[in-house]
Amino acid sequence: PNQQQTSLGTHKPSWRNTIPDDWEKGVTSKEYWEQVSFYADLAVSMASEDIERLSELVNHLDQLPAPSFKKMLQHLSSENIVKKPEEIRLGLWIKLTAFSLKCRRFSDEKWALDTESVSQIECIAAKLAPKNPLNLHRSLFDGCDTDLYEERGNWKEQQQRLEERRSEAVEDILSFGGIDAVIEFAVSAESPSLVGSSLGAIADKDIDIEILPSRLVTEDQQLKKFIGDFIWRRQGRLGWEWVDELYRKEWSITQITHFLSYLPFTDEAWERANIWLGKSAKEYWIRTSAAPYDTKGDMGEAINKLIEHGRPHAAIHCLAYMHHNKLPLDRLQTVAALLGAVSSGEPSSAVDIYHIGELIKALQDDPDTNPDDLFSVEWAYLPMLDRDSGISAKLLEDRLTSDPTFFCEMIRLVYRSKTEEKPEQEPTEEERAIATNALSLLDEWKTPPGTQPDGLFSREQFRHWLEEIKDSCTKSGHLDVALFKVGEVLFYGPPEPEGLWIDQAVAEAFNSVDAEKMRRGFEAEAYNSRGLHIIDPTGKPEKELAEQYRRKADEVENAGYQRFAVTLRGLSKSYDRDAERNIAEHNLEKLS
Repeated sequence: PNQQQTSLGTHKPSWRNTIPDDWEKGVTSKEYWEQVSFYADLAVSMASEDIERLSELVNHLDQLPAPSFKKMLQHLSSENIVKKPEEIRLGLWIKLTAFSLKCRRFSDEKWALDTESVSQIECIAAKLAPKNPLNLHRSLFDGCDTDLYEERGNWKEQQQRLEERRSEAVEDILSFGGIDAVIEFAVSAESPSLVGSSLGAIADKDIDIEILPSRLVTEDQQLKKFIGDFIWRRQGRLGWEWVDELYRKEWSITQITHFLSYLPFTDEAWERANIWLGKSAKEYWIRTSAAPYDTKGDMGEAINKLIEHGRPHAAIHCLAYMHHNKLPLDRLQTVAALLGAVSSGEPSSAVDIYHIGELIKALQDDPDTNPDDLFSVEWAYLPMLDRDSGISAKLLEDRLTSDPTFFCEMIRLVYRSKTEEKPEQEPTEEERAIATNALSLLDEWKTPPGTQPDGLFSREQFRHWLEEIKDSCTKSGHLDVALFKVGEVLFYGPPEPEGLWIDQAVAEAFNSVDAEKMRRGFEAEAYNSRGLHIIDPTGKPEKELAEQYRRKADEVENAGYQRFAVTLRGLSKSYDRDAERNIAEHNLEKLS
């Protein structure tokens, strides 16, 4: 039983007479508690000899009926459990400690156990507590910080107290087994970084010597986190003077590089990288985390270094940080980072799609961005630019809208000419990628040709654009597919200023004798523009759409565009059929 859940029950059997005739719907309170008590007692009995099962049941102590709760505590305090090796009972002790702490912290909640019951659990936990500091302090470095707070509220004081407890724990381990014991503890902890930071808070020069530089170079990821936060905390406490006073004469270039990469990513670290490493300074830029959060001044030179040494994604992270803090971006630098990231060999964990999108938007919103640079960036990231993500390929779409030659080029990249034979060779990977980009651009295009930068519609420009693409695509053998794509984008065409729901120049284009493919494109986009939608069993949405297209058909027919009206009436009839089908399918489901 869970105090926060309910059950809807199960379906009454239709073919088996297992339910008595006098059965009444529902259960009595007595019947409910009989079931709960039986199953709770069964669970406790099954778990009594199994540490893992007992540990799992600890999470449900507040839900056990009193007899089962008492039986559970008897099992937990039995010699059979208490005498087990501490490595075996460790998980059970951690669960009990965490549960009692939670009950203390939320003592005013309905689910929390009473003070006496919590005290009983704490007494049992004390019996099970490990003697080895490496086990005793493990829970301080595992899980969420707030789960370790001893009371509600006073978050700042609670966090400070928790950090003090962690430092005391590391000091205890250090006294128990020296630095080797601390490192053994760190590499097995859930958060070795917290162990490193806690050691950094209490360390002295002797500990510095034991760790630096002998343990700097390692492939163990846990140990890297421990060392990194140890260095970070030491520098944070003692400043850059501590860094400079370390005896480095016998350190190798690799050790110095690792050490510098763990320091805050600021100009102080960059200067020391140049001085200490000299010609090998590039190793620092390859290795540094490049976390910009401690950087207060200009990062321009650092960003250039990251780009230069194959870290464009790290550069993007720094640029995004600057943009978030309302600092001016270097446009050329931003473009270089974005274009470099396309072919970067950095790990996938370094890629941040959100930051990339924010920088592209920043370039788009900056009127001084070089159009050719923006064109290259939008083309490189076209697969991720769509309206659902809040970023569109503004410049590329504007070029489709205003430049018929560019539109025809995109059509030729995607579709084969009707006048040419199928090529014998398959396209290369590069050709496929280019064609994919072009198709993505055409599919996302929603700005009809003739649309001006201020949003107004120019009939003259629209007619000129349409004639240009008809002439070019007729010659190349791409006319049908080009007109189909034009029909799709003209679905988003502007209304007629004098009152017709569509501009007359666009209606004329749709009504032309040679515009059948355009009308088919309009029809296809009308269907696709609905996107995903819930089926209404009454058919109401489809009926409304059918009526909407009937009205539009009447309007354009009255204006003299009969061929276009036929297409609109076809849409209307199609939605009528959809409504009838939805109603029929719903009725069929009811019958079954």
